[in-house]
Amino acid sequence: MKFIPKLSIVLFAILLASCSKKETAFVDPLLTNRDTTVNPADDFFQYANGGWFKRNPIPATERSNGIFRMIQDTIDKQIKNICEEAAKDDDALKGSNKQKIGDFYASGMDSLAINKAGIKPLKQELARINSVIDVQGVLATMAYMHTVGAHPGFGFYVGQDDKNSSKNALFFSQGGLGLGQRDYYFNTDEPTVKIRNEYVKHLQKMMELSGEKAEVASKSANVIMKIETDLAKASRKIEALRDPLKNYNKMSVAQFSALTPNIPWDKMLVSLRVKNADSVIVGQPEFYKALNVMLQSYSVEDWKTYLKWDLVNTYAGYLDKSFEEQNFYFYSTVMSGVKEQRPRWKRIVEQTNSSLGELIGQVYVEEYLPKGSKEKLLEIGNNVRDVYAEHIKKLDWMSEATKKKALYKLSKVVMKVGYPDKWKDMSSVIIERNSYCKNVISVNQWYYNDMASKYGKPVDRTEWGMFPQTYNAYYNPSNNEICVPACNIIVPGFEGRMPDDAVLYGIIGGSTFGHEITHGFDDQGSQYDDKGNLKNWWTAEDLKKFNAKTKLIVQQFNKYNVVDNKFVNGDATQGENIADLGGVVMGYEAFKKTKQFKNNEKISGLTPNQRYFLSYAYAWMVNTNKEALAQQVMTDVHSPAKFRIIGPLSNLKEFYETFNVKPNNKMFVPENERVVIW
Repeated sequence: MKFIPKLSIVLFAILLASCSKKETAFVDPLLTNRDTTVNPADDFFQYANGGWFKRNPIPATERSNGIFRMIQDTIDKQIKNICEEAAKDDDALKGSNKQKIGDFYASGMDSLAINKAGIKPLKQELARINSVIDVQGVLATMAYMHTVGAHPGFGFYVGQDDKNSSKNALFFSQGGLGLGQRDYYFNTDEPTVKIRNEYVKHLQKMMELSGEKAEVASKSANVIMKIETDLAKASRKIEALRDPLKNYNKMSVAQFSALTPNIPWDKMLVSLRVKNADSVIVGQPEFYKALNVMLQSYSVEDWKTYLKWDLVNTYAGYLDKSFEEQNFYFYSTVMSGVKEQRPRWKRIVEQTNSSLGELIGQVYVEEYLPKGSKEKLLEIGNNVRDVYAEHIKKLDWMSEATKKKALYKLSKVVMKVGYPDKWKDMSSVIIERNSYCKNVISVNQWYYNDMASKYGKPVDRTEWGMFPQTYNAYYNPSNNEICVPACNIIVPGFEGRMPDDAVLYGIIGGSTFGHEITHGFDDQGSQYDDKGNLKNWWTAEDLKKFNAKTKLIVQQFNKYNVVDNKFVNGDATQGENIADLGGVVMGYEAFKKTKQFKNNEKISGLTPNQRYFLSYAYAWMVNTNKEALAQQVMTDVHSPAKFRIIGPLSNLKEFYETFNVKPNNKMFVPENERVVIW
């Protein structure tokens, strides 16, 4: 990915009191969320949020529960209204946004038609796979499957060239793993071994559902597992994927073909619907060397089995009940500890939004986004950027030459807030009410074609990478931009009133704007210049000092035991940990400039500092089951929520002073070991 999104919270309050018929007593969530039996100096995560966790256990349908789920439930209900209204409109013009939203949602809710169709929606793609007779047919089909939403064999996308951000380039990366990450194929701890064993059983069951007899399906499962294990063996670990220079290997198409003599990339690019390609950027060349050998070491029939699995795995959730339930059992129950599926309407609402979010977003902005949201968010964002500049100017470890370039990059950070000024044209997408799976395929084809068509065209820097109703945010180093979608305006517990500045700056200022801006200066983002090009702008001495500081945060997080002696991967998560630390610091500095802080105004008996740190903890109020935590440690570049709170706060002297942290407390870190970067 060109950017790594952060599951962050941007909360903006809306004054609804004028719409209320009756004033209700305010119950401050910063008070009620707490578990006061816990010492905040020992475990601030549990102290700040434990009361809410006790009253709200993780539902059987979820891997976690907390502020993310509360807000997502609100968004889902809003989108459900949009979908149901569209589905009821029999007079919606064919090809209109309303017709597409309504028919997509209705097709997903029609479980009778879905169960009757079985695997038939994949008939055309399965026939293509079955017709393959040689290696070149394997390759052509492998490439074709990328155009319909599957991802067999390798990873491919079109995006900004890291060293020339004004141009779009072709990127090839490692991929093709049904378990997602390489370590699932090799780690020897008991939970991972169990997942591997269950995966083989899952493969057999899915191949049986696809029409194979049990004995044949068993052999197919073993073949698939062997192929994926070989692909995993050639794949880099998650932390090794974080170095943009080592994962940038530009070469001509001819050079790429010479690297892999069994793969004619000029023909593959035609199958991938890319024209006039002159060069490619290969993330992990050793992976493609291994794939080149594997094309000969496995038979054509073996590869056909693998391709069939990848297709079925991609679309299992949109097929009949037997496929859907088996897919849920393995990927949600076995891997994430989720016991029950969500109600069907929730699943279909979220898929409709995922597929047609560009269309739904236009309705969402009109019907659910209060006026003035953009302006207020930008105000807070700019205040955070201002204090960031003040901090950079005062750094005692950075030279004036590097400070000047850092300040210039900071001044050029683009803030995309609320919703895009222009929407994508999805008029060519055909949606019918008679096949849910085919609708998903149709949308996937549109997105692929939209991506592929960018090659050879100038980069559109106004394009958004998220929908306005997406509860998330990101920093894109190639554009030197942050994006904060509109839906992040919901503040659970503050309905009908404006939250105080401690809340606004603890959540919007700290965990979002401060966090995302810091991504421009983390271990990865710091390697890109103000125009988004992978280019060193540091002096050698300053870079050495910076790397020493980032090493300290890696060491700090490596010590955190998440579950069953699985520790945070400090190397893999260091970018997010740096951003969390920078975010909470910059949010606090911006908060200090407010009237509430200057007047030392108490609210609900809490001082400004107490409210700020409790608000920051509220931003990460997420309770996760142990299976999902174990999965997160292996696959995610974000630390679990608990450590996104206690990790950064353990480095702040203001936190120590506010909650009386002493050497005998669990969160205490000796002053000479505390991490201070930005």
